[in-house]
Amino acid sequence: MKQIPRGTRAVLAACALSALALAAGCQPAPDTASGTTVRTSAVVVQAPPPADVPEADPARATGRAAPPMLHPVALGAFESGSPIAESVTGNVTIEGALIRGENGAEFVTERVAIVRGSDEYRPGERYADALMIGAEHPVELRRVVSEKSPTLSPGSAFCRNFKTDYLAIAKISEDDNDVVRVMGLRGSEMPAPSAEDIAVCTSSQYFARR
Repeated sequence: MKQIPRGTRAVLAACALSALALAAGCQPAPDTASGTTVRTSAVVVQAPPPADVPEADPARATGRAAPPMLHPVALGAFESGSPIAESVTGNVTIEGALIRGENGAEFVTERVAIVRGSDEYRPGERYADALMIGAEHPVELRRVVSEKSPTLSPGSAFCRNFKTDYLAIAKISEDDNDVVRVMGLRGSEMPAPSAEDIAVCTSSQYFARR
């Protein structure tokens, strides 16, 4: 029997291994490094994602929650209901950010809080006592961004020789009338039980126009 040279035997062995590999082309071999399933025929099949990983759903995406809205306690036109109110503003119109007096006084404001009559605007002094309202009655606190003096009088309408820093507004029912009370406050701190430098300027009263 003729002996096959060593080099030829190596070539035949390589061919035999290739044939076995082709025959096994339908048998998968896991590739743990990439997380995929690889077949020996070079066909790559992506493994399904784990069952406990949820897919992103744009329809269920939610944005950041909006800050709570501060609803005004009084809006509209009101008639002066006292000599002080007549001197401070005259008839007044209260809008979303603007408070305008008939005498030319004007306040650009921003709503900063809804407090209760029982709350203190400075140590030991409550809105309920200053505005003559109940302890649970809501009071709208507005910061004064800018103001205009009354047409015929210099200085602030509420605080005269000082800038008005805050306005506290309450609305009550009295003898079947809607009554609005507005109190001017001045000070560098926001009105609170610990605000030592807050001082009351003037309080005025108005009646809803009928």
